[in-house]
Amino acid sequence: MPHVRSPVSPPVPLHPSPEVAEAVVAGRPIVALESTLLAHGLPAPQNRAAADQLEAAVRAHGAVPATVAVLDGVARVGLSAPELDRVCGGGLAKLSARDLGAAVGLGRDGATTVAATAALAQAAGVQVFATGGLGGVHRGARESWDVSADLAALAGTGVLVVCSGVKSILDVPATLEVLETESVPVLGYRTDSFPGFYRRDSGHPVPWRVDSPTEAAAVWRAHRALGQRAGVVLAQPVPADAELDAVLHDRLLDEGLALLASRGVTGKDVTPVLLEHFHEGSGGASLRTNLALVRANAELAAQVATALVAAGG
Repeated sequence: MPHVRSPVSPPVPLHPSPEVAEAVVAGRPIVALESTLLAHGLPAPQNRAAADQLEAAVRAHGAVPATVAVLDGVARVGLSAPELDRVCGGGLAKLSARDLGAAVGLGRDGATTVAATAALAQAAGVQVFATGGLGGVHRGARESWDVSADLAALAGTGVLVVCSGVKSILDVPATLEVLETESVPVLGYRTDSFPGFYRRDSGHPVPWRVDSPTEAAAVWRAHRALGQRAGVVLAQPVPADAELDAVLHDRLLDEGLALLASRGVTGKDVTPVLLEHFHEGSGGASLRTNLALVRANAELAAQVATALVAAGG
């Protein structure tokens, strides 16, 4: 099984929005949001509507949203409405942490993955980050060595990531094993089972459970106070009324894996292809599930960020 090396992240030139910069100085709660979901994970025009919904969900719970992207070679933490239009308009590169230097140095536009968003959030002083699902160890990684950079980022980046587990196309037990090896705590939010993105239960347990934003904030504060440099995963199941039907999910997964094999799709292209297959094959049901879970994660992240500020950071 390939081992994930913990990264060493150099300082990154940043341009926080005026609102985010003010919130950092004032010690107000902030939630980072990734932009790959908008640029590559959701179709237009739903992606632009989702951008507003996610930011509104964060604000509704007392926190400042900070959507992250690279535009014109500038790493931006917090986007204006016209900048969100650009992110959702298509044509952006998909940037993991390793791609940030190239995109900045060459003056390019790019949407940030979990790994890149976590790096930029930490550099900007943002502790909490909401996303849909993490990347992880891909099936067949013993031969392909295909392991998402998200895991390395979590191992070396001090952010709390609220997610709905990992996508079902991945090797879930191997992903959890790597997180354990890299000393990344995994918390289940009001669940004893690790979520499976479209499904509430991946079939694998979580090591720890928390039942409130206050408990999650307490774990994060203790984790950092003890000198731990890794991030923390807070895994929340998709809302029960939005969970994708099990039979439909399993059929689409089998078809999707066969599609990947027939096309020879690997690496960072896997997730967009699979998400599109799920969207088309489910008649849009998977899109509704995706939107529901990421919105719920944005709300929970805002609640945790607010609890952190209330407890003194």
